[in-house]
Amino acid sequence: MDIDTIAKTGLEGDLVLGGTRREASDGRRFGVFDPATAELIREVSSASAADAVEAVDVAAAAAGPWRDTPARRRSEILHRAFEAMREHAEPLARLITLENGKAYRDAFAEVGYAAEFFRWFAEEAVRVGSSFGDAPGGGFRHVVRRVPAGVTAFVTPWNFPAAMAARKIAPALAAGCPVLLKPAPDTPLTALAIAALLTEAGLPGGVCTVLPTDRAAEVVGAWLSDERVRKFSFTGSTETGTLLLKQAADNVVNVTMELGGNAPFIVCEDADVDAAVAGAMDAKMRGGGEVCIAANRFYVHESVAEEFTAKLAAAMSSVHIGPGMAEGVTLGPMVNAAAVTKIGALVDDALARGAHLVARGEHPESPGWFYPATVLNGVPDDAEILRTEVFGPVAPVLVYTDEAEMLARANDTVHGLAAYVYAADLGHALRVADRLETGMVGVNRGLISDPAAPFGGVKKSGLGREGGREGIEAFLETRYYAVDWPLD
Repeated sequence: MDIDTIAKTGLEGDLVLGGTRREASDGRRFGVFDPATAELIREVSSASAADAVEAVDVAAAAAGPWRDTPARRRSEILHRAFEAMREHAEPLARLITLENGKAYRDAFAEVGYAAEFFRWFAEEAVRVGSSFGDAPGGGFRHVVRRVPAGVTAFVTPWNFPAAMAARKIAPALAAGCPVLLKPAPDTPLTALAIAALLTEAGLPGGVCTVLPTDRAAEVVGAWLSDERVRKFSFTGSTETGTLLLKQAADNVVNVTMELGGNAPFIVCEDADVDAAVAGAMDAKMRGGGEVCIAANRFYVHESVAEEFTAKLAAAMSSVHIGPGMAEGVTLGPMVNAAAVTKIGALVDDALARGAHLVARGEHPESPGWFYPATVLNGVPDDAEILRTEVFGPVAPVLVYTDEAEMLARANDTVHGLAAYVYAADLGHALRVADRLETGMVGVNRGLISDPAAPFGGVKKSGLGREGGREGIEAFLETRYYAVDWPLD
């Protein structure tokens, strides 16, 4: 497969439906742009509601044969997909950088991360267990099986176009479910490339459908109103997720929601400041800060606040910003112009409310959608930047003296996805972590994602978990058989 061809012209068509590529039924197309230059990469077919209904037809027809495919066979296909992603890592990373904008080093790391979901769930596919036992009252026996949930539909975001697709597709296929994927309109090309790799790995036609579109409401609405769709998984904003939950309720569709975050990053008085700064750069700047688990608010104890802020400002000021493929670049552009406008408005609001600009990196001479690495301090608690997911390279630093009061501030948010704690005393760090209302905590670590670990949040950050052993459970239903099998 020539991934560079997908970037330039596509392969025959842009909808992957029934194992073939074709154009949208009404011929509509939309543009995909390079964030580093604001220039059009190429146009892509835009799926319609009619295409979405046809996709369910195809998936429903494929459901039985894929369900009956032996788990070992499904596992082998997923493992070949893992190997194919590793083999094509460099062109895949270039494709991600082209349409998403992130620095090439981050894009390359994403490909490796995405590939691991195929390897992990290749191994989980053969470990779906059943149970057997005697009824306590005697006279019959229990058989409990785990069976595929059925046709599954996914909506994935633009910030990790490979990893978010793989994190949903791999466990669904491992469980025996056919999948429907609507990638973000900013980054459809990576999803098309992954679909091509799955075909090369031996996935039967119709088991994985990819429908790029710029009319998401029509496509997703058609899926959620179809009773044959039994599982829906969405990664995106809390606002959109709330609307989709309401639609899913009409047909009682099983849902997984990975929604917004507002992660606190806590530096305790006994923290190793240099380690905390390194962790802060990982937690804040991976993917240019356009990450749902990115550190959003930095709570630093007053005894180390001056040192931490100065060192973080120096690290942020030294970030090399520019087009993602340029040598040495560690901060690429934001995904689109709207993202830059939103980040700028949040920073301006904080400054208007009394925050101070501690550091701001250079802005490249480029027509692309760039925002420089920025550090603020003295940010008041009523600033919008502390209430909203920044999704950009901005670090607001807040000083605290009382730990209980700081924890109350850290938990004062509708979100509860991730948090970070730095303290030299591990017991201290874990006590703080235990009091944080989040689904995940990085303890003396700025990088926490792992395909072998459950990913997800609490409160308005979502429902369910992806990855880990829990990941495949989302695509399985429990079926119980009462077997008339006398014990004597």
